[in-house]
Amino acid sequence: MDYSALIIGSLIFALGINYFAIPNMLSEGGVIGITIITYYLFEWSPGLVSFILNLVLIAVGYKFFSRKTIIYTLVTIVFMSIFLELTKAWGEQLGSDTLLAALFAGVFVGTGLGIIFRVGGTSGGATTLARLMQQLLGWSVGKSMLVIDITVIALSIFVIGKEKAMYTLVAVYIGAKIIDKIVDGADDRKAVMIISKHQENIRQELLNTMGRGVTILEGRGGYTLEAQPILYIIINQTEVVQLRRILERVDEDAYVTINNVQEIFKRGFKERRPK
Repeated sequence: MDYSALIIGSLIFALGINYFAIPNMLSEGGVIGITIITYYLFEWSPGLVSFILNLVLIAVGYKFFSRKTIIYTLVTIVFMSIFLELTKAWGEQLGSDTLLAALFAGVFVGTGLGIIFRVGGTSGGATTLARLMQQLLGWSVGKSMLVIDITVIALSIFVIGKEKAMYTLVAVYIGAKIIDKIVDGADDRKAVMIISKHQENIRQELLNTMGRGVTILEGRGGYTLEAQPILYIIINQTEVVQLRRILERVDEDAYVTINNVQEIFKRGFKERRPK
């Protein structure tokens, strides 16, 4: 499934570049931006140039990544370069509606990269630097890529002009937002507090069925002053439905509150490495 996601993400990314960006004289950020500029200037093959540049950057940054990430990234680089070659004649110029081209370029590129990042890969190049910035600075992948991309776009002004560069910036911004949504959206954490007369049965279900650790807080009823254990658990957004089913099965009368969690600093949820 992971390799399928890498291939699909690479294809969507290539379509964003060849179908919307290049035919409308737009650029991109990072390595692909450099690749597009060299295509405009010298008509060099985007697939080949992208492949060479990405391999060089991966060779430089390989020690910062796990073996799995390196393998996934190499697979992505290969298929991304292949799809850039296969789809290079698919483009369509949208005439005077450059904004529409920029919007869809951002959507396609962001979706493709988001799928790739979601399964633990990178597209090499600027995404390698973005991953490093995420680990060392704690920035999101989208934010890190946005900083890198703006730098490349600023330099592309001399080739595509100010107006096209501004449209490109719109595409990159949209792509960064979509990347963050795909990578982090499904991992939104929820803090759940459960008060129930059957808290022991619920605790066992949470441990055995969902595989989540549970904290038992000591509470007390405000009216009766009787001791009342409270179950506290952190889950994913996607696990809320599973939690509801457990509660419906064990105790329909359980009192439950669910709150959004901004950030978690704990091994297994999110690691912070020293700078």
